[in-house]
Amino acid sequence: MFIDTAKINVTAGKGGDGAVAWRREKFEPAGGPAGGDGGKGGSIILTASEDIHTLMDFRYKRVYKGQNGENGRSKKQFGKDGEDIRLKVPVGTLVKDSSTGTVIVDLRENNQEYIIARGGRGGKGNAKFTTPTRQAPKFAQPGRKGESLEIVLELKLLADVGLVGFPNVVKSSLLSVISAAKPKIDNYHFTTLQPNLGVVRVADEMSFVVADIPGLIEGASAGAGLGHEFLKHVERTRLLIHVIDVSGFEGRDPVEDYYLINEELNSYNLSLGDKEQIVFANKMDLPGAEEGLEKLKAELEPKGIKIFDGSVATTRNLEPMLYYVWERLKANPVKYETYDEEYVEVETIAEPITVERIGNDYIVEGDEIEYVLNSINFEDNESIKYFQDMLRKKGIVDRLEALGIQEGDPVFICDMEFEFIP
Repeated sequence: MFIDTAKINVTAGKGGDGAVAWRREKFEPAGGPAGGDGGKGGSIILTASEDIHTLMDFRYKRVYKGQNGENGRSKKQFGKDGEDIRLKVPVGTLVKDSSTGTVIVDLRENNQEYIIARGGRGGKGNAKFTTPTRQAPKFAQPGRKGESLEIVLELKLLADVGLVGFPNVVKSSLLSVISAAKPKIDNYHFTTLQPNLGVVRVADEMSFVVADIPGLIEGASAGAGLGHEFLKHVERTRLLIHVIDVSGFEGRDPVEDYYLINEELNSYNLSLGDKEQIVFANKMDLPGAEEGLEKLKAELEPKGIKIFDGSVATTRNLEPMLYYVWERLKANPVKYETYDEEYVEVETIAEPITVERIGNDYIVEGDEIEYVLNSINFEDNESIKYFQDMLRKKGIVDRLEALGIQEGDPVFICDMEFEFIP
């Protein structure tokens, strides 16, 4: 098991600007304001998927930017919202703020979504700023920037695929060729003293984890060599690639090797015998390999065992095998481990309350104040008093006064107009 990590930058799209426009129609040359609102910027959304097994794709692209919202147009036409970007990550991905290390969310369930960067709100057009005393506002609201942050994705990985076989069948070399792993490799038995893990990338959103299980020997299930230490890693894989030297270079018989390794697997745990297994007949570039391959096929193919023949040294026939492995893993999904309970997700942060001045108007917006506003009954004095108290407690009145607001000035709170009274 190891931790697969990726650090990426996510920036949501900017909201489109509101438009300043006027109605121009026949017989009405001096029509009223008709500027439409800008569109919302596109958000960056993380989606947990059982179809994704690693964070490999994020090593190739590290910056993601949401689409900006379109600006508002004349005739009160709204700008188009920017498209959201959905990033697929494996189930069990932990998301952290890179600057603080704070856990933002643990994506534990398939299809779980989380908005990691929210798109900016679109600005209001001048048509939204008309009042009984101001019939022709000549200003509009600009769109807001989208959220931007750098995050770290972490995934606790268990191997999907195990490489098994006798010592010196070049399993470590195979791992180094098909992944970025750098295992110690030498031409003697037991070069590998502990399992090595590597991430294999077949194509976009197609990757899996392979473990090079150190070479097994006869008696491994009884603890010979480091048998128990090695075999426990095989238990957690979903598929085995049995690497067999068919060249007979060391005087071994490929069929006999196949059965000896499987005897050790079954002796250790009967469930290992039920684990899907394919055979990679290696060293086809050496003399005598063709005879060994034919002997292996004659024995195993009638039993439905899938055999790929090739060479690690020349990389012959590795790609078809990897695609086949991916398809078999896809047909046999697994739930990855998530992090321990000590990791606590932070609460989703609501859009902050913004207070700004545009022309002679003052605008207050934000999820929290909108929630409060929607709960007020403006026909009830107690409810109105509660609303006024909330504006003071949240510092909104102080922020308005800092911007220079005077008694009687208009204040727009989430599309509702109020008159400021100190």
